[in-house]
Amino acid sequence: MAEQYDVLVIGSGPGGYVGAIRAAQLGFKTGIIEKRKTLGGTCLNVGCIPSKALLDSSEEYHKVLHKTDIHGIGVGKVTLDLNKLMERKNTIVKEVTDGVDYLMKKNKITRYEGFGKLLGGGEVEVALTDGKKEVLSAKHIVLATGSVPIDIPGLPVDGKSIITSDHAIDLRTVPKKLVVIGAGVIGLELGSVWGRLGAEVTVVELLPGLLPTVDRSFGSLLQRSLESQGFNFLFEHKVLGATASKSGAKVKIAAPDGKESELDADVVLVAVGRKPFIDGIGLEAAGVQLTERKRIKVDSHFQTSAAGIYAIGDVIDGPMLAHKAEEEGVALAELLAGQSGHVNYAAVPSIIYTWPEMAWVGKGEEELKSAGVEYKVGKSLFKPNARAKAMNEAEGQVKILADKKTDKVLGAFVFGPRASDMIAELAVAVEFGASSEDIARSFHAHPTLSEVVKEAAMAVDKWAIHA
Repeated sequence: MAEQYDVLVIGSGPGGYVGAIRAAQLGFKTGIIEKRKTLGGTCLNVGCIPSKALLDSSEEYHKVLHKTDIHGIGVGKVTLDLNKLMERKNTIVKEVTDGVDYLMKKNKITRYEGFGKLLGGGEVEVALTDGKKEVLSAKHIVLATGSVPIDIPGLPVDGKSIITSDHAIDLRTVPKKLVVIGAGVIGLELGSVWGRLGAEVTVVELLPGLLPTVDRSFGSLLQRSLESQGFNFLFEHKVLGATASKSGAKVKIAAPDGKESELDADVVLVAVGRKPFIDGIGLEAAGVQLTERKRIKVDSHFQTSAAGIYAIGDVIDGPMLAHKAEEEGVALAELLAGQSGHVNYAAVPSIIYTWPEMAWVGKGEEELKSAGVEYKVGKSLFKPNARAKAMNEAEGQVKILADKKTDKVLGAFVFGPRASDMIAELAVAVEFGASSEDIARSFHAHPTLSEVVKEAAMAVDKWAIHA
């Protein structure tokens, strides 16, 4: 007889493992299926965590090369041990994935190492890594299988000269010339890693600018900053194809006027986005329908078209972000327990871990204008901020957009040092419907970078002190 569960989760990424833990906390007998040997999905194994480890290491290297003199610190010959840098990254990945494994045991969640496939009728077949197969039964089945890199015709990924982000986190030599296809978050972050370590980075993008969905002024700030760091952007250029050789690759591109040319590269990073991983998981057999965008169709309670089957994270609509998936996992578990779990998609923050970092939440000026919303703007620069001066990190600004009549915060953008940490306050403001005055009149300790947020909030009604 098949082992029976209250909740069975397929996929152990941030959405899957967090949802499983919350389900177990609420008293459900819970199981989780993961095809990798380690838990944590793309994010912990080959995405968020290893890329951030490399970003931090490459930033330290860059600081030693370019930012110590002003502090009166003299440095001798600087060397790069790339193998050791990668070992550090791998250690961090192991620590966080081991941590998830511990949490499964702590919460008495049964783990299955194998590939899960829907059979219909509340059953899932698991092709275990030892070659055996096992059928499991569950009242509630949660699909949290995540995403994989998008392939482009004409760009044959070989893992050496033409690579995806999965390979870019484990290169063993610094490429002299790195061509990045796509000016999205992944391409900019990994381009930053290898650019800091010595690569000449060229980014080819079909659209007229980077990050088209972000407030245009802040996209321009990031672009100028990256250009000053050595990035070369080729916007409105179409990639026609690439060929790999033993010495590298050639990328054939077409300019806006149709003129074709070739770029020489040691490595070509294909970073045009990600797509849901849904192949082979039995959606059709179970009666699970897809949207026009080929994502799993769900209602407001994450219920698919098949009774008892739910979906969260990258496989459904919305931004492919780990923290979005986590909140969906928690909300779903609470809904299954009869509670009022919810996700406020208007308050999901986004972050790009370049340096300076960029983070935002809510709507940008272009979105508000197109929606006919009247708004007011407050801006504040990092340059006059005392803490930013002490850190020698004065590049960037904060912008807050508030409703013209009610003063409710509609959107906020941070481009500067530690923007990834600073956005949390603004996400809370959006979540709770705070006004810009609420932020402006709240204490922000001195001297801290967060005072730039306070000044921007004060500037909304034109009473900033240090402007």
